[in-house]
Amino acid sequence: MNLERSLNPEQYEAVMQTEGPLLILAGAGSGKTRVITYRIAHMIDMGISPYNILAITFTNKAAEEMRKRVDDIVGFGADSIWVSTFHSTCARILRRHIDLLGYNSDFSIYDTDDSKKVMNDLLKKHGLNPKEYPPKMILSTISSNKNEMVTPEEYESFAKEDYEKKVSFLYREYEKVLFDNNALDFDDLLLLTVELFKKNKDVLENYRNRFKYILVDEYQDTNSVQFAFIKLLADKYKNLCVVGDDDQSIYRFRGANIRNILDFEKNYPTCKVVKLEQNYRSTENILNAANAVIAHNIGRKEKTLWSARGDGSKIHFRQFPSSKDEAMFVANDIYTKVRRRDALRNDIAILYRTNQQSRELEEVMLRENIPYTIVGGTNFYSRREIKDILAYLKTIANGNDNLNVERIVNVPKRGIGETSLGKARMYAENNEISLFEALLHADRIPSIGKAADKMKDFASDIIVFRERINEGEFDDIPEIISELIDKIKYEDYIKENEDKDDANDRLANIDELISKAAYFEEKYLAENPDAEKGPTLQEFLNDVSLVADIDNADTSLDRILMMTLHSAKGLEFSHVYIVGMEDGLFPGERSITSYNSEDIEEERRLAYVGITRAKDDLTLTAAQSRMARGQWQNYPISRFVREIPSELLDSDTKFKKSTAEEIPMQHSKYASTGIYGGYLRNSSNGASKSIFGGVPYASTGLLSNGKPKATAKVNITHKTNNETFNPSARDADLVDIKSSSDTARVSTNYKTATVKATAKPLGFTKGSDLKSNINYKVGDRVNHIKFGEGTVKEIDSSGVNTYVKIEFDQYGQRILDSRFTKLTVI
Repeated sequence: MNLERSLNPEQYEAVMQTEGPLLILAGAGSGKTRVITYRIAHMIDMGISPYNILAITFTNKAAEEMRKRVDDIVGFGADSIWVSTFHSTCARILRRHIDLLGYNSDFSIYDTDDSKKVMNDLLKKHGLNPKEYPPKMILSTISSNKNEMVTPEEYESFAKEDYEKKVSFLYREYEKVLFDNNALDFDDLLLLTVELFKKNKDVLENYRNRFKYILVDEYQDTNSVQFAFIKLLADKYKNLCVVGDDDQSIYRFRGANIRNILDFEKNYPTCKVVKLEQNYRSTENILNAANAVIAHNIGRKEKTLWSARGDGSKIHFRQFPSSKDEAMFVANDIYTKVRRRDALRNDIAILYRTNQQSRELEEVMLRENIPYTIVGGTNFYSRREIKDILAYLKTIANGNDNLNVERIVNVPKRGIGETSLGKARMYAENNEISLFEALLHADRIPSIGKAADKMKDFASDIIVFRERINEGEFDDIPEIISELIDKIKYEDYIKENEDKDDANDRLANIDELISKAAYFEEKYLAENPDAEKGPTLQEFLNDVSLVADIDNADTSLDRILMMTLHSAKGLEFSHVYIVGMEDGLFPGERSITSYNSEDIEEERRLAYVGITRAKDDLTLTAAQSRMARGQWQNYPISRFVREIPSELLDSDTKFKKSTAEEIPMQHSKYASTGIYGGYLRNSSNGASKSIFGGVPYASTGLLSNGKPKATAKVNITHKTNNETFNPSARDADLVDIKSSSDTARVSTNYKTATVKATAKPLGFTKGSDLKSNINYKVGDRVNHIKFGEGTVKEIDSSGVNTYVKIEFDQYGQRILDSRFTKLTVI
């Protein structure tokens, strides 16, 4: 085995370093899997027993691949190595020793559904309302505490509010039920193994002597309890090799702690660090772009990827008037590449920040007959929440559709049991009527009991909606959908049955459906200028059905791949499109407005991951405006695009040298200014600025000499517009741009409006007199269409405009411009 010929110098160094702690900082595409397998093979070749080697990965697939590669290299010994995931390793240990913790070795491992059933039973037993204590949210809190090794007793000591005390009680009761049932959940596998080691030194010593050499892959994704498990095992011999890339740490929402990799040298002062910076995947231009973006992060290990593949093509960046134009460009560009045989379909990927962005892309791909596959996701129109709402609309339009009636009769829950529904089905069949008609006359069904009133109420609500539509009570289809959602309390239903992240995703998908309806309305009127009114509900449903049904037209494996940026981690493609490169979308508004700098840094790492998926060709796209819940919202170009040096962008990138006056802020009667009613566009030498929490950010999407202006400084070899780069520059430290004028002329669909603007940072004065016509005051409870309910904390009208600071129940603190914010006093 000639390692020097098989590896580059840095890889060779990492493989040969077998003793003592070792941190391998493996940049994207640097061949880390090759290094790990060759390192194991070299250790066996040196005479180290495979019995003494533990290799931990994050997926079973990766573990099997690693074992096979080692076996292919050395030809023996791989079966003796423990190569597995954290959970599998811990389960294996617990099967042998869990009796020391009071469990039996035949313990059950509860999955998510099992845990949810336990929690539901507990809520029922103790008379707690699942609406006030949603099982998924409670379980998520318990899981987070277990990952941080916080026991029920410790959590109880922290609990101050009534809600926290109830959660503490449920945590303790949940653990008791699991113990009584001799069961563990997934988090317990790690937590109890750590507890086992701490309470039983002889067991710990046994495994320390067994696993004298430990390797951990994807170390940047480890959480606190995983860190503790590894540290306990490795502390005797300290032959610990961890492989990871802090720049690809993107799972903080799952509990990953980037400090584990950043502080490795502090925890192991004698450790050796090897950087794998040669990238075998991408061209030099793509890597330079990734390097430039990630260099803006402060909390990272310094490293610079490079490639021997040559410069390659420059980064393509295009901005479009709308998200629909963006989707059309991507589809046409892909079509051209495939037609010219410049690319295979399955070597092209479209990446986006959020799942709901796929809707417009899917529609265009379907209409242009470009086959695609959603990786790690579901077709937009196949998502449960979308199917639910469409089933309601189809039932309103056609009550004879039994399939859709059955789908929604108990969504949200109405207390109509399966037995009662079975009687209604039988009655409909015997009387040759539709199920809907049977529900409408449920009092005629024999032995139906109390369910009759619930069935009739459901059917009556559908009839009322149908009559209101026929009488022209609604202005348009988006209004129909919005009122339907409110009427059936669907948002409450989602929030009560999903954890916070899943609920937000599903509600965002519903917002996208409303945007789809609004766009269809506009398109219909544009194509039918003589129409006296907009399209009918049935016309909208026909359009949706045609798009959705085409999904099965082509079953070929030769398909475009579409996925979120998170799903793309670990993958590579010759041609990559990253869409939606806009501040407010990517990075998201929450990250931009967060007081925690780690939020924006994690988003930047996600951008880095996306950029480094591309091997040969990278295209970034943005839209000046896109719809959110039926309203056109304006978005400036993402800071992640503007952080790429201009010389890396292709010369064909043509952008109008925009100013704030030229960017449309209103496109239709659904339009509004700002993002979710709170994002300000100030005329500051043509720059857009967001003002939240008193921190100005020069979020200009503008161009200088046809290229994005540099807005931050990077400590790399590149220079942009002859500027010197400063690695300590942070987003919040950017110089405030003075406005040359306090007015901006805004184009608004054949009309002209004037909007006052100010570059003055916020300075709040509690209870100050208002200069705008608002009907709320400090202390009032208010409701916002996007952020929900909250409390008015401060009002500032010291400048030209009035700003309101609100503490929202679910979204935390937000600062909104009262001119563009519709608030209802509760």
